[in-house]
Amino acid sequence: MVVNTYDTFPKLLKDKYDAYDDKKVMMRAKNLGIWERYTWKECYQRVKYFSLGLISLGLRRGDNVAIIGENRPEWFWAELAAQAASGSVVGVWTDCLPDEVKYYVKDAESEFVVSQDQEQVDKILQIKDELPLLKRVIFWDSKGIVGFGGTCIGEYNDPILMDFDQVIELGKKYEKSHPGLFEENIEKTRGRDVAMFSYTSGTTGLPKGAILTQSKLVEGARILNLLDKWNSNEQYLSAVNPGIIPEQVIGLGSCLLAGTQMNFPERAETVQEDFREISPRMFMWVPRNWENISRLVQAKMIDTSALRRFLYHLFLPVGYKIAESRLAGKKLGWLWQVLYFLAQLLLLRALKDKVGLTKARCVYTAGSAISPDIFRYFQAIGVNIRQFYGSTEMGLVTTQSSDDIRPETCGPPTEGYECRLYDNGEIMVRSDRLFSGYYKKPEATRQAYTGDWYHTGDFGQINDDGHLIIIDRMDDLKELSDGRKFSPQYAEVRLRFSAFIKDAVVVGGQDKDFVAAVINMDMDNVGRWAEARHIPYTTFLDLSQKPEIISLVKDQIQRVNKNLPTWARIKRFVNLYKEFDPDEAELTRSRKVRRFFVEDKYQYLIHAVYGDSEEVQVEAPIVYADGRKGTMRTGVKINTID
Repeated sequence: MVVNTYDTFPKLLKDKYDAYDDKKVMMRAKNLGIWERYTWKECYQRVKYFSLGLISLGLRRGDNVAIIGENRPEWFWAELAAQAASGSVVGVWTDCLPDEVKYYVKDAESEFVVSQDQEQVDKILQIKDELPLLKRVIFWDSKGIVGFGGTCIGEYNDPILMDFDQVIELGKKYEKSHPGLFEENIEKTRGRDVAMFSYTSGTTGLPKGAILTQSKLVEGARILNLLDKWNSNEQYLSAVNPGIIPEQVIGLGSCLLAGTQMNFPERAETVQEDFREISPRMFMWVPRNWENISRLVQAKMIDTSALRRFLYHLFLPVGYKIAESRLAGKKLGWLWQVLYFLAQLLLLRALKDKVGLTKARCVYTAGSAISPDIFRYFQAIGVNIRQFYGSTEMGLVTTQSSDDIRPETCGPPTEGYECRLYDNGEIMVRSDRLFSGYYKKPEATRQAYTGDWYHTGDFGQINDDGHLIIIDRMDDLKELSDGRKFSPQYAEVRLRFSAFIKDAVVVGGQDKDFVAAVINMDMDNVGRWAEARHIPYTTFLDLSQKPEIISLVKDQIQRVNKNLPTWARIKRFVNLYKEFDPDEAELTRSRKVRRFFVEDKYQYLIHAVYGDSEEVQVEAPIVYADGRKGTMRTGVKINTID
């Protein structure tokens, strides 16, 4: 197949359908514990009739369709259906509040919303009067919305609502009077067509819709395919938000380009269980997923038998030694090879099986910085993680090849990309594969460039081999009162390697003499640790201020401090009395900390850390087991590290 002939996802879909028809499975989705299979023919027909159904309802070329739901076949069927009609899609995070949903739908001027279930439909109905362009809300899970008669019931008896299958039936009827229209529409799609609006995470302000064309998505998939040689026997697990580039390029892109099979977990809560059941050869995880898995493994080792803990601590260093030699391109002697064989037999193989990594071949991470400790840990147990650098606006700028992986870098630029450092150390990128601007924000688009070089907003370095090293966001770099600078992110990603720290915000400033931190403990793992030591506690707040927990967190910080410059070491910290919450705007929907918001919200705590007191009184919200909410006045301890 000549890839450049097929410059859009719909064209690739038609090509693979012609090749596979009903002889090969394109997608599998778990439903009520059973894996339901969909051949290429079944998927193609659903896309076809849903597309024609949308056209019959008024979808026109250039219109935008918002999709809000978890990773399911219907998400991608709706996407391909809209794109086949030369429309575009907007992915909305499923845990968005109604006002956030309104922002995405209204900003993208979406006339159609495809939603998953009753929960998402409720959000749309709550805000529909504020969306004058909205024509239809189409849902694919009818539980609680549709009655036995096949019509919407109760408050859902709204003419704006329509079932996914109803739209498909409309499409079948529409085809009778417009035979061949779908295939003609696919032929009319062009690489320059807008494929989707992918919204930025909004860490420093309101999210902006980056315009991505079909050719940019297809080319991104093509580059990775050349590197990794995807094939039709690969299994891919779709667990990353479909509205962002990695899932489009790696997930849907590999499926349409190479015929890999996409698998969908039953729901977000069962991802790990379903992941282990499939043990996919290909998948993409953001650093947050890798951090969660490493914390889970480390926590399980705390709870396991003495023999298993002994084997873990005996053979994990062997894995590290082998990984280091492999990354350095060196070969170790026969003794190390024997030890590694024993490590695989007695520890590593079972460890990988427990988390579904036994068959992992093409394993990717991107989206934010990943701790080198996390990187080395998974390399040690035999999982060859490869890190990308890119963004919504840029696509995949750099990548590591499977035979040149370095934990501290993101690899050299991929085909068609150039990188350089601006005068202040900011990374600049140039390529004809960058985004086509921010939707309805020409001034923001103009400010993102100097000439044809894009300002990434990231501070970094380029080593002698051309590998890119990301240090931190330009806006996040801090300077102490003596003028010395430090990177908060450098410490934060290493702190999150701990099984007991879920998040951390490292703070400082020109009027500060030292570095401090606000720590968010991992409630599950810390709670398990406390229970094993018979430490009683009632709530997150209570546990976070226990002397034993403060000592535990202090040990984790001291471990990280050893690898930091003396002036950048954390001297004081507080254990926050609650988890950071995206619903309170402390995290973005992609679970990145909104640093400036957090620093402003908890300014009173940060001020106390730099004061002389050993405790600060706060009014903390508390949620009781029965759902009631209240406020508790409590003391938060200010802790010093020698």
